[in-house]
Amino acid sequence: MLPWMPRLVKWPTNAAATAWAAHACGFTPYARHVFVFGLALAALALFIAGLIRDVRSFSNAVFLGLALALGALGAAEYLVGLPGHRARLVVLALVLLVVVGPAIAASYLLVNGVTMVRREGLRLANLLPLVAGFAIIAVIALVIAAERVGSAKLSLFSAVAVLLFGYVSFLFVSFALYGFLYNRLALFRRADFVIVLGSGLIDGGRVPPLLASRLERGRAVYQRLARRSKADAPVLIVSGGKGGDEQVSEAQAMAEYLIGRGFPAGQLVLEDRSTNTDENIAFSQAIMEQIRPGARCVIVTSGYHALRAAVIARQAGVRGQVASARTAGYYQMSALLREFVAMFLRYRVINFGVVALIVVLPVAYDAARLATW
Repeated sequence: MLPWMPRLVKWPTNAAATAWAAHACGFTPYARHVFVFGLALAALALFIAGLIRDVRSFSNAVFLGLALALGALGAAEYLVGLPGHRARLVVLALVLLVVVGPAIAASYLLVNGVTMVRREGLRLANLLPLVAGFAIIAVIALVIAAERVGSAKLSLFSAVAVLLFGYVSFLFVSFALYGFLYNRLALFRRADFVIVLGSGLIDGGRVPPLLASRLERGRAVYQRLARRSKADAPVLIVSGGKGGDEQVSEAQAMAEYLIGRGFPAGQLVLEDRSTNTDENIAFSQAIMEQIRPGARCVIVTSGYHALRAAVIARQAGVRGQVASARTAGYYQMSALLREFVAMFLRYRVINFGVVALIVVLPVAYDAARLATW
């Protein structure tokens, strides 16, 4: 047990007692790591099956995370049972990663949060890295306090906090890893439409660098598709409504940006009613069905936004994949956290159900344990 972890129960410290307990449960060290590796392979098989079925499914991210987590756990179990110092050094490195990793992550988030506020201004979305960083520090402080104070209630509260932190961290890492992978898996050989999603304007009607990156990527995708199908060039849809602080719709500003750089106006269609990604895709789909029923498309957005846009497109029944545009490095983490929160809430029934179990089960177990004393 790691020194900073809360102790709800007193674990055996004698090696013989530990071995006897493992034997009594039917798990030898060999059986344990083989069993865990088996679970990892099962998760990997489900991940591969999900890729074959549809790369846009969020379950692929979960199975990828499970495969990696269980594989790492199985490898640690295997290394513990090996003789020699090298294996123990690897295990020690893994333990140090688990212990030090949260502190490193918190430090990075705090630095990134300060950078975001300086460059992008004091807005709620820009504060997410700071909030996440302070939340990690709070969990670490809570665990240390529970260990030193020795209060049963504080230890229980600390254990629940660690479990919640572990669940959210697992989902976030899975989301980030698969989002990175999706940007390299999504293939588009032909399409009838290219849809560029809006991202807000500055000074009431000017295209900011983030949106300009999407438009340049959309134009590049359009040109590639047009070269492959010269007889029937695709149509480019610019999608985005008018915000409360904007003088023109995002779609109009995007169209003017492209036309001003030589894009053919006859191949542009404006979708200027949407206010979020769901509406971007739904209203653009309606336009596609009016022009070419059953058409395929390529949706263009920023890299951090690609996976969520792909999930929404899949759920809406849109035939197509998502192409990603580049984003400034300092902006990535804040945007990724925002996307993760949106995805977490999109599956709120499942996630809040798991959160409820994480809170209720340790409390119920502790209450039952006290009742038997």
